[in-house]
Amino acid sequence: MAPTASGVAFMVSQLRGRWFMLYGSFLIMSAAGATSIFAVYSKDIKARLGYTQEELNTVGFIMDLGANVGVHAGLIAEVAPPWLVLSISAFMNLGGYLMLYLSVSGRVGSETPVWLACLYIFIGANSQTFSHTCALVSSVRSFPGSRGAMLGLLKGFLGLSGAIFTQLYLAFYGGRSGADTRSLILLIGWLPAIVSVAFLGTIRVIPATKQAASAFREFRAVRCLLYLSLVLAAYLMVAIILQKRFSFNSTEYGVSTGIILTMLLVPLAIVQREEAAAALIHETSDMALAETSVVDVATEPTPQPEASTSTAMKNPASTMVRTLRSLRPRPPPRGQDHTILQALVSVDMLLLLTASAVGVGGMLTAVYNIGQIGESLGYPQQNITNLVSLVSIWSYLGRVTSGFGLDTALVRHNLSTPLLMFVVLLLAVPGHLLVAFGVPGSLYPASMVIGFCYGATQPLVLAIISELFGLKYYSTLSNFGPTVCPLGTYILNVRVAGRMYDMEAARQSVVGGGHVMAGKVTTCIGVRCYRESFLVIAVATSVAAAVVATLTWRTWEFYAVVKNRKEQSGDGRQGVSCVAGEANQHTFLL
Repeated sequence: MAPTASGVAFMVSQLRGRWFMLYGSFLIMSAAGATSIFAVYSKDIKARLGYTQEELNTVGFIMDLGANVGVHAGLIAEVAPPWLVLSISAFMNLGGYLMLYLSVSGRVGSETPVWLACLYIFIGANSQTFSHTCALVSSVRSFPGSRGAMLGLLKGFLGLSGAIFTQLYLAFYGGRSGADTRSLILLIGWLPAIVSVAFLGTIRVIPATKQAASAFREFRAVRCLLYLSLVLAAYLMVAIILQKRFSFNSTEYGVSTGIILTMLLVPLAIVQREEAAAALIHETSDMALAETSVVDVATEPTPQPEASTSTAMKNPASTMVRTLRSLRPRPPPRGQDHTILQALVSVDMLLLLTASAVGVGGMLTAVYNIGQIGESLGYPQQNITNLVSLVSIWSYLGRVTSGFGLDTALVRHNLSTPLLMFVVLLLAVPGHLLVAFGVPGSLYPASMVIGFCYGATQPLVLAIISELFGLKYYSTLSNFGPTVCPLGTYILNVRVAGRMYDMEAARQSVVGGGHVMAGKVTTCIGVRCYRESFLVIAVATSVAAAVVATLTWRTWEFYAVVKNRKEQSGDGRQGVSCVAGEANQHTFLL
């Protein structure tokens, strides 16, 4: 009985451990990428509900708004337990996408107004902010020494989510004749909800052990997880290429998806190994602590009353100093914990949010319209699905590259995080130009470039916020970066791309080149459908890069201090917020 009891206790400790929490976060992020595959099922929404391109882009904007406006999720996560936050996520995801599926299927009425479809998709997409906040904050706070790696891995699995969903959809429906993408909407409704419910008791902040021996093991384990995710991404890429070259049936799609699901289970081996090692280290440290305590009690010196009296006399003065410091209007230095208000009124935050709104908004316009872009250029539906998967995979590569690069770029190459974001935004400009000029076959490299850049910006924005403003209110502050992205998406996607698309479609309908449904022009064919709009997006992205260049210049001395501290300590993997006391002050808006 004793071995059985100890085995059960060990299994429970593993399920409640820090590494299994990280694994649960991976799976939650892997099932939370429904917004990235909007281009796959948007065509059915447009055709079956009779929307124009501008109306469809409005639905896409509302979805983007829901997926990024997560300040309320952060505030709730500050005071509510993680299981409650995940429960809210599951309920909203299932309810929103289920109602959208019933609307597109025509089961809740013959007509669905745009505002109602927007409401459904907003609720479904907004559920992701709750699950993202739970997974990201729990992992970053539980692994503070590998902050960049955690952001890269979690955001990387989120990037792979789109490709995983498309493979699941193809396995379930790809081999059937007459299959449409309505079933994909249903799939993204129930699957993320089930995953969130499955890890209700797992996702939470678990303090990291302080034993020096665990630091190297943690770095090695995180690197192994990176390699496994790279293998998964490579397999998805090969599967997409083979599916493009050959005609797969439902059985072959099922085998391919089975391999993907098996790969998602492989990290459990690393989880078990690290939890066992952590338990051994903890047991050894407890024994050493017990022996030390016995020695300390035997040799404990007699307390000196003079010292205690002196300390008591100093307490009122130190308390008054702390009170005066808390009341001073000046903000803390960069890198120290800011309040939410102090961070929001910072010029640094204003520059970061402006660049995110414009730069990321332009990339999201390309991601959300990749289906219509492919359709206008004459790509078949299967190729459009592959393009969406390519965006997802390259988004993953961008996320893990920038996430893991954060830990070494500053020390080894003198590249600060804002400087990395500046480079990424400049790299996105050629991708937008490839879409604008519509050279035959250019949509594949364009989707790769834009997907990589979009993915790379995600960990960078979150890392800059944590580096400059600390981790105390990270649950809330981490949601402000994505919150402003819908503003840029609305301007560039709805007002620019959508409107120009409809204008060109209307022009073509006059000469017989457009498609008309119920009095509305719905389809535009040719390079001109998106040429002018993506030229505007390319210019806007260049402006966003200039804004980030300003932020890079403002924070140069701060990152120089951080670099010197890291070089002196010889550790290039630790976070930067703990060494920022000597950095310059923020310039704040009055």
